[in-house]
Amino acid sequence: MFPQTWGFKMAPCVSYGGPSRPAWNRHPAVALVDSVAISGMWFKSIYGHSIRSHGTGPLQLAWGSRLALGRAFTRWPGFGARGRLRGSGPQLPGVQRLQGSPPELGGQAAAVCSVQRTLAAQVQPGVRAFAAQGRSWTARWLWTALSCLLGGLEGPLATRNSRPNIVLLMADDLGLGDLGCYGNGSVSTPNIDRLANEGVKLTQHLAAASVCTPSRAAFLTGRYPVRTGMASSNSMNRGLTWLGGSGGLPTNETTLAKLLQHRGYRTGLIGMASSNSMNRGLTWLGGSGGLPTNETTLAKLLQHRGYRTGLIGKWHQGLSCATRNDHCYHPLNHGFDYFYGMPFGLLNECQASKTPELHRWLRIKLWVSTAALSLVPVLLLVPNLARWFSVPWSIIVISALLVLLFFISWYSSYGFVRRWNCILMRNHEIIQQPVREERVSLLMLKEAVAFIERYKRGPFLLFVSFLHVHTPLVTKEKFVGHSKYGLYGDNVEEMDWMVGKLLDALERERLTGHTLVHFTADNGGRLEARDGDARLGGWNGGYRGGRGMGGWEGGIRVPGIFRWPTVLEAGKVIDEPTSLMDIFPTLSYIGGGILPQDRVIDGRNLMPLLEGRVVHSDHEFLFHYCGRYLHAVRWHQKDCATVWKAHYVTPNFHPAGADACYGSAMCSCSEDVTHHDPPLLFDLSRDPSESQPLNPDNEVLFDSVIKKIEAAIKEHRASLTPVPEQLTVFNTIWKPWLQPCCGTFPFCGCDKENDILPTTP
Repeated sequence: MFPQTWGFKMAPCVSYGGPSRPAWNRHPAVALVDSVAISGMWFKSIYGHSIRSHGTGPLQLAWGSRLALGRAFTRWPGFGARGRLRGSGPQLPGVQRLQGSPPELGGQAAAVCSVQRTLAAQVQPGVRAFAAQGRSWTARWLWTALSCLLGGLEGPLATRNSRPNIVLLMADDLGLGDLGCYGNGSVSTPNIDRLANEGVKLTQHLAAASVCTPSRAAFLTGRYPVRTGMASSNSMNRGLTWLGGSGGLPTNETTLAKLLQHRGYRTGLIGMASSNSMNRGLTWLGGSGGLPTNETTLAKLLQHRGYRTGLIGKWHQGLSCATRNDHCYHPLNHGFDYFYGMPFGLLNECQASKTPELHRWLRIKLWVSTAALSLVPVLLLVPNLARWFSVPWSIIVISALLVLLFFISWYSSYGFVRRWNCILMRNHEIIQQPVREERVSLLMLKEAVAFIERYKRGPFLLFVSFLHVHTPLVTKEKFVGHSKYGLYGDNVEEMDWMVGKLLDALERERLTGHTLVHFTADNGGRLEARDGDARLGGWNGGYRGGRGMGGWEGGIRVPGIFRWPTVLEAGKVIDEPTSLMDIFPTLSYIGGGILPQDRVIDGRNLMPLLEGRVVHSDHEFLFHYCGRYLHAVRWHQKDCATVWKAHYVTPNFHPAGADACYGSAMCSCSEDVTHHDPPLLFDLSRDPSESQPLNPDNEVLFDSVIKKIEAAIKEHRASLTPVPEQLTVFNTIWKPWLQPCCGTFPFCGCDKENDILPTTP
């Protein structure tokens, strides 16, 4: 792996091959340096770190230093395109020219031992003479690098160029079929398509949840949301809300646990989320739940490896615990050095002219309830006015006060959603409340580009969490009417333009070849988003379902694009099950981190698959939750490359025959659902749209497949351990003392954007 500091010392034996040698060591520039090392030079060695499924590797020269050094060779006029010496250029005296890569020279276990200091002493003067011939910075740099490599410096030498920069791009509620590279012909996305053409495209990349809060928690931690407390089972917004409902799963319903219990399984529930009907998503900044501080995020892991880490855009993982300013769940407490964006995200309420989005039907019920209750004191007053009989005035006043308190209890939150949730922050400071939604995206783009320019010497991690393409689809005027898919398509094209600006910034700073870029989305497109007959949500590429619909493919299958020009093959397409949870161990691997050993990491390192060192994904089973309820299980049968998927619970779409839950704006996880016994089984290899369920009559392997999946469920449930619940009723209630406020509460409001300059963390 790639430690932050390197010690230069004698390497008595350097081994090539073995399970810990990354495939990128075969880069021709790296092979050149390896050849030089094998010919007799002595060079520094570093200790590898134990990585799951890779073990502890032999002492090696870090690939980044060899790659950079090899490229310096290839840039010198005397070298060919693949790093081999041309006859016309200056030669390194005392260095034997070797052909072939390290595996060709030594096989899987070849070792070149007895590297003598005396030989290095003979080579080093030749290196200095070679550098003296040069008149350019390349020669001077090469002499310095080789001097360090050959032992010219004793002791540790810090470097930040051995590990790649990392740029993560995540869209909000983007459908898989909204991009040209995934088959869309009505929306133009040339910049994202370019990423796919220049990198690797995954066609079976899966979110760990079909809604934002738990999906992003899994992305950051590499763990199922059910392990971290960031999962729920309610029907309105699977995350943190302020008002708890009293609904629950009817006792006469057949659950997955009952099905397995009847088949002899011992069943148990680890309390990872509440079972109320109101808390399916982070919907209030004034709540007290969020991503637990003891969770290790990918930002925290890379921060410990010397990366500069920044988050630009949407957070949606909570903010404060006990007081308004403790910010215990803030991005800066989860490994990010710099944060600029919205701790919540965009809602229709952020634009005053839009129809309210947050708990719309509940608000209607609350208004009706308030109107009905307000009639009570009026009716009590009628007998006194009509002189029928006397009602004590104290009862009338008390009833009126109770109605007033009821109104204040809900209107103090729902009546000011724009002011409470639509906030723009820089680090811990609120700079706009409410946010000016028409400018916020451009401000975030400016901050992202500035971050790249600030830390171009690297390594850095930049997580750009777009506000696009969530409603209210705030779009610049020049993009309005630009696409063939209405306002939603316009918003997608604006996001693509922003991606292009970020790629241009990397190119301008000459960081493209040394930067891993990953583009994805937190979940599938939202089918219920409409304005009259106009659709405001995405297209999920022909897959069934969408955002918030449990285990259906349309809600969890998301774009997955990786570009790393010096490492990954351009234009490669992989149709293997992968997960957003895989990003955590993958970045740990390439960034030199060590995975936490005190918890289960559900993600897998993707580098062997992306590089082509393995053919199949490391995932055999993937579990698809709706809140804390297990709805479906995917089995990747590696011996025949078949992907089976069993649905134990599916949401009921309404109205009848519809493709989504238009009546409630979001499907339920537990209340308005259908339990399947036996489960619905699909062969995704032949039926990716999940339109042809299998049964024992048309699939001879039906019983054996279900038995295998049920055994995996049992093993998975045994791995769950109790953790504090984040989505309890108390945690999801809006709390005035936790509400972020710029000014004196409740008179919150400010716009400091033009008064504050970006600061270096």
